[in-house]
Amino acid sequence: METHEDQQFLETVVTSLVDHPADVKINRTVDEMGVLLTLDVNAEDMGKIIGRSGNTAKAIRTLLRVVGMKNDARVNLKINEPEGGRVDMPREDDAIAMSGEPTPEPAETTDENLDKAIEDLKI
Repeated sequence: METHEDQQFLETVVTSLVDHPADVKINRTVDEMGVLLTLDVNAEDMGKIIGRSGNTAKAIRTLLRVVGMKNDARVNLKINEPEGGRVDMPREDDAIAMSGEPTPEPAETTDENLDKAIEDLKI
């Protein structure tokens, strides 16, 4: 099977992130919309691929588009949900709530930080 640059790039990135690299499977299809890479990973590795708030998946998709542009192709990524549905891993906030410890105060908003920085500059 011929491995294309976009598929090879995705495989390299994903296998570097996961705990079960042997379970990584990538299917590449091409149609009038461009290239579609479909990714399957071990259920335990989904969190590593998606990332907090989906940031890792967004970054991978952005980089794939750049690789695609180099080859004059529109590359999209579909991440398949693993067999058996989601593996719910408790988030840090949930773990704190379950421990009975008081919830930490939220960090200051960006506007408040900006106001403080401007205030500090006034000598």
